[in-house]
Amino acid sequence: MKSLHIGYIPDLDKADITTASEILEKNGTKAAIESQNWAKEFPYKPIAYFHIAQSKEAVFIKFFVLCNALRAVYTHDQDPVYEDSCVEFFCKTIESEKYINFEFNCIGTCSASRRKGRNDQVEPLSETEMKSIERFPSIVPQPFEEIKGNFDWELTVKIPFKLMGIDPNNLPEKILGNFYKCADGTESPHYLSWNPIKTEKPDFHRPEFFGELFLK
Repeated sequence: MKSLHIGYIPDLDKADITTASEILEKNGTKAAIESQNWAKEFPYKPIAYFHIAQSKEAVFIKFFVLCNALRAVYTHDQDPVYEDSCVEFFCKTIESEKYINFEFNCIGTCSASRRKGRNDQVEPLSETEMKSIERFPSIVPQPFEEIKGNFDWELTVKIPFKLMGIDPNNLPEKILGNFYKCADGTESPHYLSWNPIKTEKPDFHRPEFFGELFLK
């Protein structure tokens, strides 16, 4: 099981999302999304990594992707963004039976739910909760079909601790989680993870394969 430390950066407390993006790149904890769990069936492997840190109220993540195709069809929150060029963060507290999935396409459209499993007790976040997730994509947020070429893109997100089921005034020592890169609806679908997943077929909804994320 992998582990990483989500360090506290005081400058994030008052930073807007664009400034936070710069802070993360300089001072956030860096990790790669490089576990190619189903390489035979899905051999394409884009380069993907992230920087992560915390303020007093939220977790900030800056994703970086280098790839040979881009797709961003979906523009409304709770659309199936995993079909587009997508990065994801799933997490849960130690004591919770449920986890929460945050999925973002490359233009910042988000799908997020609390759930016990892929199709078990799924509770989509409310419109108000979705609006509290700040996003800063490097790509202009306009929809487009798949295009080929050499691309690099970034996405910075701010996720309030409260959405994750965490009291910001009483942080646990650690939570569990995983980070993913996928693009189900493209000509070269791929399924990369930070912490390895040992299943026969691609399945990100497996909290038993979450890694450790230390908050203290």
